[in-house]
Amino acid sequence: MNFKDRTNPEEIKRQNEQSGMSYNEAKEYIARTTGGHNTKQFSNTDIEKVKREING
Repeated sequence: MNFKDRTNPEEIKRQNEQSGMSYNEAKEYIARTTGGHNTKQFSNTDIEKVKREING
């Protein structure tokens, strides 16, 4: 990549589209798929429903 490409907004957008997940998207994916620690903000688990299923 040359200097001109680094200052071209369209080229930057094109490269971003091809770069995969963003940092926040990756954090959310890891939280949803691995049960990681300190990831409650990304969880879509209904905690009350799980408690009801466990306790009957």
